[in-house]
Amino acid sequence: MQPSRLNPSRVRRAAVALLLFGALGCFGRALWIEGKAIVAQVLLRRAWAETRAGGHAVRPWGWADTYPVARLRVPRYGIDEIVLAGTTGRTLAFGPGHVDGSAGLDGRGNIVLVGHRDTHFRFLRRLHLGDEILLETASGHRRRFQVVQARIVHQANTAVLDDLGVPLLTLITCYPFDAVVPGGPLRFVVQAREVSAPPAVVHIRFSPDRRLE
Repeated sequence: MQPSRLNPSRVRRAAVALLLFGALGCFGRALWIEGKAIVAQVLLRRAWAETRAGGHAVRPWGWADTYPVARLRVPRYGIDEIVLAGTTGRTLAFGPGHVDGSAGLDGRGNIVLVGHRDTHFRFLRRLHLGDEILLETASGHRRRFQVVQARIVHQANTAVLDDLGVPLLTLITCYPFDAVVPGGPLRFVVQAREVSAPPAVVHIRFSPDRRLE
């Protein structure tokens, strides 16, 4: 008996079907992830509105381990983000987080927020000196900040977290923005001073790291 021969046409059809099935699977997964992100944003904004109206923290969903604490806007680029309490991995998946131990959102110290470079904080690479950043707190306090410097630092450089006794807003994300592998030792840091703060804030000093050109 002669061995059966594969039909090239049948093989091609099977390969195309397999590729289509894989493509549909990837497409379906992408839709699922995007759909979850959209629903999460709706729930976060609803929780923020309830927080502002009721004067107390409202969790966006029953099992959430975080809650909205502020609203961050950059009018020039159409950025409008809900800031969450804490910086756990689960929290940062849904929005930028307020670093525990940094100044309170209504305080006069250094308010530190962190976010992912490829989602909520990817806009940091577009900021320029003088750009306006608006921060609305749960108490209804609306604060205006202006960008005074942007810098690439090593993660070991904790000077960016220092409280200098003046109202600062520090935004931190991983660097470089287009890195294939997440993580890494570098951080992109943007600092902004409150518009009513003394001009001397502009002369913030860090330990030596690369400056932006």
